[in-house]
Amino acid sequence: MERTFENEIGLLRLGAGETFRGEGILAITKGLLQSGVSYVGGYQGAPVSHLLDVLVSARDLMGEMGIHVESCANEASAAAMLAASINYPVRGAVTWKSIVGTNVASDALSNLASTGVTGGALIVIGEDFGEGASVIQERTYAYAMKSAMLLVDPRPNLASMVDMVEHAFALSEASHMPAMMQLRIRACHVQGEFTARNNVKPAHGTNSKFSEPADFFYPRLAHPPVIYSQEVNKVSERIPAARAYIREHGLNDRIAGTKPSRLGLVIQGGLYNTVMRQLGEMGLADENGTPDIDILCLNVTYPLVPDELIAFARDKDRVLVIEEGNPAYMEQQMLRMTVDAGLSTRIDGKNYLPEAGEYTGEVLAAGLGRYFLENGGNILDLDAIRRRMERMEKVRAAAGALLEAPLPPRQPTFCTGCPERPVFGAIKLAERTVGKVHVSADIGCHAFGTFAPFNQGNSILGYGLSLASMAAVTPMQERRSLAIMGDGGFWHNGVQTGVASNLYNKGDGVLIIMNNGYTSATGQQVIPSSKHSEIFGTGAKIATTLEAMGVKWLRTVRTYSVETMVKTLKEAFTTTQKGLKVIIADGECMLARQRRERSEKAQALKEGRRVEQAKFGVDAEVCTGDHSCIRLSGCPSLGVATNPDPLRKDPIAEVKQDCVACGLCGEMAHAAVLCPSFYRAARIHNAGWFERTLHRIRTRVIGAMAGAA
Repeated sequence: MERTFENEIGLLRLGAGETFRGEGILAITKGLLQSGVSYVGGYQGAPVSHLLDVLVSARDLMGEMGIHVESCANEASAAAMLAASINYPVRGAVTWKSIVGTNVASDALSNLASTGVTGGALIVIGEDFGEGASVIQERTYAYAMKSAMLLVDPRPNLASMVDMVEHAFALSEASHMPAMMQLRIRACHVQGEFTARNNVKPAHGTNSKFSEPADFFYPRLAHPPVIYSQEVNKVSERIPAARAYIREHGLNDRIAGTKPSRLGLVIQGGLYNTVMRQLGEMGLADENGTPDIDILCLNVTYPLVPDELIAFARDKDRVLVIEEGNPAYMEQQMLRMTVDAGLSTRIDGKNYLPEAGEYTGEVLAAGLGRYFLENGGNILDLDAIRRRMERMEKVRAAAGALLEAPLPPRQPTFCTGCPERPVFGAIKLAERTVGKVHVSADIGCHAFGTFAPFNQGNSILGYGLSLASMAAVTPMQERRSLAIMGDGGFWHNGVQTGVASNLYNKGDGVLIIMNNGYTSATGQQVIPSSKHSEIFGTGAKIATTLEAMGVKWLRTVRTYSVETMVKTLKEAFTTTQKGLKVIIADGECMLARQRRERSEKAQALKEGRRVEQAKFGVDAEVCTGDHSCIRLSGCPSLGVATNPDPLRKDPIAEVKQDCVACGLCGEMAHAAVLCPSFYRAARIHNAGWFERTLHRIRTRVIGAMAGAA
């Protein structure tokens, strides 16, 4: 995984009255344990990948408490786990990245929301509207509304987040609605503390099993004709029950302002910290976070409670609704509520704030500043707001003045030594012979191949969907099309929607499966074919699976063997054999490999065993300055340096110190028939007597030859 939690797992054992200090995801886990959860599962995806990682790392504690932990094959299987809470009074929690993961799980979620739950069901979802997210910019709120599921959006401090985990289960049971908890990146990784409560062992779990299965009860099935009564039940019983619980337990926070103002703010809980910071900068909140104007902070954003919103708006001229993302669901609902209540309060929102994108501090400062300057009147300190706006403009101007020219774009790229980079170099070399081909890309590390210098990829439609997304393209192309899929995507979705469908329809394209051993982009979680897992995995082989499904043309090629990969690609594109052609590009994730080998080498050095460390370099006298090596490999450890020859002006290539000796530069140079300027040097620790003797002889011979020259 991307990081380990071995040092922090002990925090999950803290009891009542003890102080928990740590980050958001770990606090959420503690909240689950304090809630008496019986089962947990999910599928990795930023920013909530660590939740499943923590649960797996704490497997000993989970076992002691009788909690079942499941690492699911995809989000649909994770959502289906919650079926246990339909028939049994057990609490369950699953996690994934939204909105993409919620899309995958939507079938199971719709059925779950229709039947309703007996035990509390919680889905912890990671949602982000910033540039750091690899998600489609849509809103989970739409799923909550259409299916009648609870949506919890807690204030991003550890105490509130943990409280809302426990309330989410109770709210789910009170309303029989599954609950979703929305967490942004900042909430997942926020640092803080809270006073712990005792962990609660579930009444039913792996250590206290049910003696008999649940009785058959047809209304618990999402099946005609009961689905019609379930739909009525959502609006007549479940949503009213949820609103009653929210009111009774005060889940939404009304924060009274210190000044008499006819303005108010209604905000999503997850945006609370950012909004309060900007109010403080504008002089509209003190150092303790007490605002000048009234605020209604919604820790539960669906369903909204009309009584609360109407009471908040009744004595105000204008209310600004701050909700991230598009459409403005909350703003529209509040507008309808105030109109129905006969209020004349003006509801603002997207007319002052962007309709799309992340609500960063800068974005909120601009929107709030304009709102208060136009509507603050004589109540608010408008001069302080103007000074804040002027400071922001000065900072922008100063930053712009430091740049004589725009900075070059710093686009994402593969890690140094990534085994997937040589495959894209091989594709470019193969295209010199077979011609340009349509490339159907996919979700995963290999999506970096869509950036320079490769620029390979015509579409990305979903995890494991690359082969399926070229189904209608291939029949209309003179050349065969190419799909690129990761091993994680293969097991997640591609084996069925891609391979099975292609074989069924007698497709004739080419598929490359990047077999790096993990779902690497989300933190190197294991998959069914992972080789180094002691917890999960089946040892399944992709090649065996493909052969069993009926793939006839199948090749496995080491990714760093560029020349072999080029030849294999040419064969796949030109062979007269019809049907799906699959190339398994085999190469372990370099980050995982380096982490494993680093500890192995350290242990070997400690024991005095032989250890070889290789590095690649460029002979400055041989390099021509053509830089084809850089254009074809894109390796970040390759750069340019000043030419030491005073008669040559072109800069030469150089290998930087972060080189991991994958050998791609040399392989690429050889496959592309480039200059032979790359060399490999090896540093040997604890060498044997033969190697030491050979080294002394070589040194003397080279020294003598150098002296003669």
